[in-house]
Amino acid sequence: MTDMLTPLWSPSAEQIAASRMLDFMHYVNVQTEGTPEQQYKALHDWSVANKEQFWLSIWRYFDVIGRMPEHGPVLLHGNKMPGAEWFPGAQLNFAENLLRYRDTRPALVFTNEHQERTEITYGELYLQVAKVAEALKQNGVVAGDRVAGMLPNCIETIVAMLATTSLGAVWSSCSPDFGVQGVLDRFGQIEPKVLFTVNGYYYNGKTIDIGDKVAAIHAQLPTVETLVVVPFASLSVSNEITNATLWADYCDNTATNITFVPRQFNDPLYIMFSSGTTGVPKCIVHGIGGTLLQHLKEHALHTDLRRDDTLFYFTTCGWMMWNWLVSGLALGARLALFDGSPFYPNEHAMADLIDKEDITVFGTSAKYLSALEKSGAKPRETHALTTLRTLLTTGSVLAPESFDYVYRDIKADLCLSSISGGTDIVSCFALGNPILPVYRGQLQCKGLGLAVNVYNENGNAVTGEKGELVCEQSFPCMPTGFWHDKNGERYFNAYFNRFPNIWAHGDYAELTAQGGVIIYGRSDAVLNPGGVRIGTAEIYRQVEKVDAVLESIAVGQKWQDDERVVLFVRLRDGLTLTEELTTTIKKTIRANATPRHVPAVIAQVKDIPRTISGKIVELAVRQVIHGETVKNTDALANPEALQYFANRTELST
Repeated sequence: MTDMLTPLWSPSAEQIAASRMLDFMHYVNVQTEGTPEQQYKALHDWSVANKEQFWLSIWRYFDVIGRMPEHGPVLLHGNKMPGAEWFPGAQLNFAENLLRYRDTRPALVFTNEHQERTEITYGELYLQVAKVAEALKQNGVVAGDRVAGMLPNCIETIVAMLATTSLGAVWSSCSPDFGVQGVLDRFGQIEPKVLFTVNGYYYNGKTIDIGDKVAAIHAQLPTVETLVVVPFASLSVSNEITNATLWADYCDNTATNITFVPRQFNDPLYIMFSSGTTGVPKCIVHGIGGTLLQHLKEHALHTDLRRDDTLFYFTTCGWMMWNWLVSGLALGARLALFDGSPFYPNEHAMADLIDKEDITVFGTSAKYLSALEKSGAKPRETHALTTLRTLLTTGSVLAPESFDYVYRDIKADLCLSSISGGTDIVSCFALGNPILPVYRGQLQCKGLGLAVNVYNENGNAVTGEKGELVCEQSFPCMPTGFWHDKNGERYFNAYFNRFPNIWAHGDYAELTAQGGVIIYGRSDAVLNPGGVRIGTAEIYRQVEKVDAVLESIAVGQKWQDDERVVLFVRLRDGLTLTEELTTTIKKTIRANATPRHVPAVIAQVKDIPRTISGKIVELAVRQVIHGETVKNTDALANPEALQYFANRTELST
């Protein structure tokens, strides 16, 4: 194990010299002398101090296709959050920027669990989008209309999104494993005109027919004028799905060109949804220009993505990482798509895919890496992984021990970029950097153009201390608002009511002396025994060291006018929580954290509830152990798991 202050990996001088980050420094004429850390700090400081010039430089550096007023301002009301308006008067089309390449180079390759594979070029992608765009026009879809997809991560999903946004319409998606009410809670609020879906999907070797679900959803979405079904699984399209058009028939027209509809910079592009575990999901509206500029910056500068790269992210269409992944088209990269279980038919499935498709940038979740380690997999010994250059991870906190696992058992010469942001900004506040070293347990840097800081409870900026992750200045990829939130009250309360004119993100974090960021979990899940604030990730990282434990969830229980920490553990199959194992868990936590971190109660459960995007839900468990009702179980992938936390005798003494 490496100590926290010695880099696990550092880029070579040749890698730094060839990076797009360094090229951008030259472009904006910012300091390129000194250590890489000094160089990046100078660039980040400049990007925040000169935010208008920075974001204008991003537009110009990437040659964004669009029109900008010759003498117009870049930013109006720049000191207001919310209230700032970026690039007033600028016009562009999102799909046009993602379809700027129309050649014979591969754009998308899709693989499913059965190793069925489809690949299309940029030229073929453009033609497919043209046909679907023409069909949407014939359906009367115009700028501002909503089009929704309940779809897997496949080629047709990207085609439908690009066709929608080429018309200036608004795209929203979820994955086909959502329950009926979960879909209605989302799409029912935004009233789509067209709905794309599938007949079924594959997961973990099983074929799941969703014909009855599609019929039930269609019947309760009165605004849907056209239902389009992609025959995705090897099933006939259910007779229960009536008044539907098959994908092939929908695309059956002679269109070969796309007329891209110009839109304002801040017009809506995506409507995305909060997890919805505490009520009906919030409909978060993201603008066209801000999303494009932010993704170009993150892909090219922070990830060093290029045309000859193959970018992969294990994601569903209900997670913002799908939206992030798709923007790789704007740089002409090849996107590798996969839908199914990352452990089917075995733990080697994703490493097989890396080798087969020559993936250079591989993205996944922290949970996947933890589960891969628990499976005993050592891809470094079983696979070549020759092309793999960067590993991205997000979704939850990546434990320092997972950093060790990556460099020990996956690949030593690799930029491991833990990234953090979320649906709220459809991007990242802290993320990777091709010119900086990787330190154990740290996200490499703050994102360019983002005035990221950490505040203590008094609202003072702190370094080397835990506190609330904030952003002190406006930025283009802030949501343009929430759908049906006319006076902006819900939007304001979500991010701005904690600190005046400051974005409070809801993460419990720390800035490090190396310029990195450590995330300790969500602020609303922070434990507070005896008035000491503890991030749940601080406990999880210790529990993961215990081989018998597959995963855990920690919550605070009200107890004797205070709060005590309760830890629930899911063990390997066939194991039972004994006094000896309980003692081992407590000793591990105490030895590596503090006595305050040691749970007062440890109990075994068969499963742990997660959102459909894979995040554990501490708040829902906390509600259950206190006898409160979880308002929206349809937001959970496995709501039945909540029963394991109710009426536990261990919590009464």
